[in-house]
Amino acid sequence: MGRRRYFKSLQRDIDAVVERDPAAHSRLEVLLFYPGFHALLAHRIAHRLWKARLGFLARWIAAIARWLTGIEIHPGALIGRGFFVDHGMGVVIGETSIVGDDVTLYQGVTLGGTSIEPGKRHPTLGNNVIIGAGAKVLGPITLGDGVRVGSNAVVVKDVAASTVVVGIPARVVARKEDGAAQFTAYGAIGDSLRDPSTNGLDGLLESVQTLSARVAELEKQLQGKSVDVDGLWPQQSGIGNSTDSDTTNGDD
Repeated sequence: MGRRRYFKSLQRDIDAVVERDPAAHSRLEVLLFYPGFHALLAHRIAHRLWKARLGFLARWIAAIARWLTGIEIHPGALIGRGFFVDHGMGVVIGETSIVGDDVTLYQGVTLGGTSIEPGKRHPTLGNNVIIGAGAKVLGPITLGDGVRVGSNAVVVKDVAASTVVVGIPARVVARKEDGAAQFTAYGAIGDSLRDPSTNGLDGLLESVQTLSARVAELEKQLQGKSVDVDGLWPQQSGIGNSTDSDTTNGDD
């Protein structure tokens, strides 16, 4: 029964690659040529050894997998079914990481820790999470089901389910109304998502341009016209008049 369950899990891992990568043309191609699948296969074996307290052997298998695939998964990490690492070079998954079902990671992703204290140090990912290339998820935080993390984002706080985050540090830019059912590559939904900081700077620039145009229009209207200085700056104007009067009286 255990063997049957193992092969079903293996088949789901292969199907996950075929479903999410249009470059995968067959299951045989995934089985032979996909480093993400090879790293996952090695991790399944290493994790069993780790749980059996055969830590040295488990780390040896994980080290060989890292040399061959460029993907480093600690044997202690708990990874669910349908896990897919696309390309995968530079992916690092720490010891106490927990990864749910049908999760996708792209190259350069780190599930890392922020402390050397024992205990839970690495992230927990829910089901159907997608993390874009180069993103870092750090610390014992939780990403809910259906979370999308944009490429090169740095996530250091919990993220609610069905949420899209981007930026450094990562900020919420959208919430998925359709839950986690739809696969969206690289953590983005369409091309309309932008970093909140960029939106703020664009708004500030637009305001400056509007004010500059209004000032230019006022200068044009005032050109060639006399300005009532007394009405604009009465105190300064008064000082100026008294000075002129004193100078005139002195000349007389």
